[in-house]
Amino acid sequence: MERIKCTISYDGTYFYGYQIQPEKRTVQKEIEAVLEKIHKGTNVRVYASGRTDATVHAKGQVLHFDTPLSIPEDRWVAALNTMLPSDISVNLVEKVPETFHARFDVCSKEYRYRVFLAKKRDVFSRSYAYHFPYSIDLQAMQEAIPYLTGTHDFTSFCSAKTEIEDKVRTLYELELLQTDEELVFRFVGNGFLYNMVRILVGTLLDIGQHKIKPEEISRILEKKDRRHAGRTAPGHGLYLWQVNYNN
Repeated sequence: MERIKCTISYDGTYFYGYQIQPEKRTVQKEIEAVLEKIHKGTNVRVYASGRTDATVHAKGQVLHFDTPLSIPEDRWVAALNTMLPSDISVNLVEKVPETFHARFDVCSKEYRYRVFLAKKRDVFSRSYAYHFPYSIDLQAMQEAIPYLTGTHDFTSFCSAKTEIEDKVRTLYELELLQTDEELVFRFVGNGFLYNMVRILVGTLLDIGQHKIKPEEISRILEKKDRRHAGRTAPGHGLYLWQVNYNN
């Protein structure tokens, strides 16, 4: 058996997320259906670095699967992309040791969130950026960054539905990148809780509108209560950008 690592991109617009759901179109379901065809009817389970929600995109999602087939890496790329739907693309295939795990070996992830700031909506970006046609104070948002970076209990910044007990995460980098009519939030951390990035974006936009003061972030973190943070930004502006491993 060989273990295969794939780096993939997908347009999340018409998916109900990454993970398989009954009667729903998901990224995992599409990939496993193609692998089943390649393996002549044998089910092949794929394991991803993590799940993404409905309408969330990925530029660098990573997954792995085991196969008895001996196929060169470049031919795997060609075979998968020939059979996958056009909103999923395999960018890279690597043969890795059988000890590698796409989820458990992650050392950091990068997410990006796109906000379209123009007053008029753009029909061509409506599925790929959050249209936010309001004035924002970028300086106030920048002032909030030092309160968020580092190691914290992010209970206030994740969905109340989160079942994971340990909500301590380390946010290594948080950048705001503005170009013309677009604002891009860049997050790098050792892990992210359910809806964490979207709630951080929503809270920072609230700070940009002076609904929350930058220094209030410390109090919000201390409260460990979702109700104290800002809105949850919609899924379609979010991208799983890159997954990093030690090797």
